[in-house]
Amino acid sequence: MGSQSSAHHKAQAAQKGPLAVAIVTVSDTRTPETDVNAAYLREQIAAAGHTVCAYRLIKDEPEQVATALDDVLAAGAQAVLFNGGTGVSRRDRTFDALSRKLEKTLPGFGELFRMLSYEQVGAAAMLSRAVAGVYHGAVIFSTPGSPAAVRLAWEKLIAPELAHLVWELGR
Repeated sequence: MGSQSSAHHKAQAAQKGPLAVAIVTVSDTRTPETDVNAAYLREQIAAAGHTVCAYRLIKDEPEQVATALDDVLAAGAQAVLFNGGTGVSRRDRTFDALSRKLEKTLPGFGELFRMLSYEQVGAAAMLSRAVAGVYHGAVIFSTPGSPAAVRLAWEKLIAPELAHLVWELGR
């Protein structure tokens, strides 16, 4: 699957070596000990040959989201994986805080995530405001906080294209 050009780009990206990836969990209830998403992502990032350069567990407060983003980029993150805070409740403000920061958006990420999510949860997929984009030379992903959503996003969308995306930003 994919074009020759895409395969060529992915091959070039793979030669660049491991990526520095940050994890930011947005939750009013999780602790570092109960953050199953961070545990899963750490394992998957390492298995993909990349490194976790920063981890933050924050409340769903716009200032904390913005500060965490700037902090992990200062720590050298080339990619940032936010999980949590993408719904429509009053407390779900991650999407809004990140959307104000993104310099370029990747609309296809949210569209594909909701399409794939629909296969798992039906029409409830429309409640997700999963988003991705570029900020200060790094790729930013924001997914719902359910473990199934984090797995879906990582396995089907992020992992297959992460190195390629970061490589494209450096061209």
